Amino acid sequence: MKLSNKTKVLEQGEMTLAERMYLPAIVGGMATTLKHFFSKPVTIRYPEQKRYLGPVYRGQHILKRDEAGAERCTACGLCAVACPAEAISMVAEERKAGEETLYREEKYAKVYEINMLRCIFCGLCEEACPKEAIFLRHDTMVPVFHQRDEVIWGKDKLVEKMDHRYLRDGWK
Repeated sequence: MKLSNKTKVLEQGEMTLAERMYLPAIVGGMATTLKHFFSKPVTIRYPEQKRYLGPVYRGQHILKRDEAGAERCTACGLCAVACPAEAISMVAEERKAGEETLYREEKYAKVYEINMLRCIFCGLCEEACPKEAIFLRHDTMVPVFHQRDEVIWGKDKLVEKMDHRYLRDGWK
């Protein structure tokens, strides 16, 4: 039974003595090996050398602070709504008297968590944030997880340290 009328019959010719001894295949394989042997290696020695990831790379999450050291996040929830993997969760709370230096607005994120196993690093949380509070760093990869309790990142891992500020070109 034929499925179509477009069949093509191929006829193979007789193999030569060199082809029967696999000489062209062996010579071709040796030529490829020698070409790669003398070319520059494409691998790097990772712990000692770091590869430039580029300005559009989306890596480790960070919650930004302003110049005075106050957290920018106002717990509006737009990043959690924009996240297609539903990796972000937060609990909002009102700012109390005396906490004006800690938080910018009257409302802040008491709890801000990102499940790094669910995150797909799409950058939609970064685009949805009206206060420019969350960024995906272009210079840092997410570290390897060894335990299951290390995959939920809270504010202790996300909020930037004032002595190690993250600056991106064109952003404050």
